[in-house]
Amino acid sequence: MRRAEQGNETAVVEFIILGFQSIPEVQFILFLMFLVTYITTVLGNLLIMMLVVTDHHLHNPMFFFLGNLSLLETCYTSTILPRMLASFLTNKYVISLSGCFLQYFFFTGLAGAECCLLTVMSYDRYIAICKPLHYTAIMNGRCCLQLAGGSWANGLLASAIVTSLMQQLTFCGPNEIDHFFCDFMPVVKLSCSDTHWIKLVTFILASLLTLPPFLLTLISYVYISNTVLRIPSSTGRHKAFSTCSSHLTVVTLFYGALIVVYLVPKPNTLADLSKVFSVCYTVLTPLVNPLIYSLRNNNIKKALR
Repeated sequence: MRRAEQGNETAVVEFIILGFQSIPEVQFILFLMFLVTYITTVLGNLLIMMLVVTDHHLHNPMFFFLGNLSLLETCYTSTILPRMLASFLTNKYVISLSGCFLQYFFFTGLAGAECCLLTVMSYDRYIAICKPLHYTAIMNGRCCLQLAGGSWANGLLASAIVTSLMQQLTFCGPNEIDHFFCDFMPVVKLSCSDTHWIKLVTFILASLLTLPPFLLTLISYVYISNTVLRIPSSTGRHKAFSTCSSHLTVVTLFYGALIVVYLVPKPNTLADLSKVFSVCYTVLTPLVNPLIYSLRNNNIKKALR
């Protein structure tokens, strides 16, 4: 372990990401599983982006936001999986402090952006179903760009604030991160600095990026459900709800994974189980999103054909 002298303390300049080293007998199986998952995720999301760009039937706000979500998911999974796959191949699990902070910045920023973007997509469906006569006027090109750009900016700005605070911390050892990527708590608990302020700031920012978007999404679907149930014909109800069923499924999976990973208490004895839950949140969710939209959205299926 390389260290640098800093005053009377010895500062850690690199971390060891333990990942799944505690189960060496399945390393090759995990490598193959994550490799197939990464390739499928990237190809699936790139296919959706290509369809949104090239098919003129998909040139509307709903699919513009879907294209943004696919781009976000591609970047999101690329912050973790390529490095994990390289570690499996080379048996090297060392990451520099700057590399760890950079991974955390992009991972957290993209996760925050996804919270905002999913809320934007639910607002789009709310306007389309509850205020159809005003849809074109409200969801114009400028508004769509502002909503999508604001989602990316909010997530990356909050992540930049937390990452800059993390860089002020001193790490004196140990330097082993019991996780498969640089998440907040596994990194901060290794610091020998006072971490109360950074934990408070992170809690406030995380609450602002998750709770209001979740509540707005929930409120949007309450209004959508109320409007759909008032449609007299069953065919009309099915058609109206089918336009947002895929998005509702994605929202449920995303926030469900967030709750399991960060809110459900897990004893220290179940550290490996915690990693499994984190895999569901960071790896499987970006994989299933393009599948959900491909299989449950009639417009995507027509574009594919």
